[in-house]
Amino acid sequence: MRRERSGLGPDWHVGGELAARYAAGTAAESDAWSLEKHVEACGACAAAVSSAVRAGPETGPLLAGIRAAVLERAVQEPRESVGSRAYAGDPEAHESAASPAYADTGTAARTGAAPGAGAAARTGAGPGIGTSTRTGTGPGASTTTSTGAGTTGVPPRLSRAARVVWAAGPALRGAWLVALVVVALGAVALSYGAGLGASVRPLLLVTAPVLPLAGVALSYGLHADPLYEIATSTPSGGLRLLLTRAAAVLAVSVPALTLAGAVLPVAAGGPGAAAWLLPGLALTIAALALGSFVGGRRGAAAVGAAWLAFVVAPATAGGPAGAALMAGASPYFAGPAVQSGWAAGAAACALLLAARRRSFDHLETP
Repeated sequence: MRRERSGLGPDWHVGGELAARYAAGTAAESDAWSLEKHVEACGACAAAVSSAVRAGPETGPLLAGIRAAVLERAVQEPRESVGSRAYAGDPEAHESAASPAYADTGTAARTGAAPGAGAAARTGAGPGIGTSTRTGTGPGASTTTSTGAGTTGVPPRLSRAARVVWAAGPALRGAWLVALVVVALGAVALSYGAGLGASVRPLLLVTAPVLPLAGVALSYGLHADPLYEIATSTPSGGLRLLLTRAAAVLAVSVPALTLAGAVLPVAAGGPGAAAWLLPGLALTIAALALGSFVGGRRGAAAVGAAWLAFVVAPATAGGPAGAALMAGASPYFAGPAVQSGWAAGAAACALLLAARRRSFDHLETP
């Protein structure tokens, strides 16, 4: 790597020697990761690395073959689509087959430009973005106006929101989110509908810290994410992606469970509705730290089992009655000393997680 403007610190760019080693697959892992992260924001270095890869004796012919196959398919697919519609008796298919937009597709495939580039240049808009208008003259000419939302038919704003939800992890798209809603609403229903009253709040307190733990376990890892291997191989994978998804889980579970606890009847001398937050945070970070040794799913399972054995079982030993359950749960949630202990535990686990951050750069073992 070469540095520019010496004396300004970490402002560096990819040199030819590193680009060649990266293209040949001989670059050190740390150098390769730094290169991949750098070219996300540096177009000049991305072009240099791309040129080195295309010039490689093995990668060059492979990329050329892939490009030729894609361009050939780009020519065939529109013709097949129009031909099938015409065979089905669609009168618009005959018109679209002779339209300038269809001609642009063939021209793009032969020249290597993006399909629809000609139309985009005439209208000043990119393909599938905003509004494009094409007007023809002469016999059989037509005027076509589209407010395209992309080739998927999804509006850009909705598509962006869908990508954010998808990036948040599998937990927010599966049964965990349903379980969270059931617990929150079920606690309110048991308190007011079943007549359990104030006895539901301590039950929610001992249950709430486990829910974010389960959500984090289902958000990242070999057994949770079908795209785990691909995500881990990217510069933004590993601990960074894991923490992003853990934050998404907490951003959903914390307001839902705290609000549910706030609307429940308050028992005299019992913990508040937010008393579970520090224990839940400590459990979540402890699972992440332990997961750096044994994997995310095993780490979450071990921490959850410890919580059930050392907190839930003693707290419910006196029975499910309101006063007994509150008396059993209070020692684990109430008081500044207890909360400070949970905060110290969370901080210690966070330090261990930071020290073990490199372990998330490697794939989990089954």
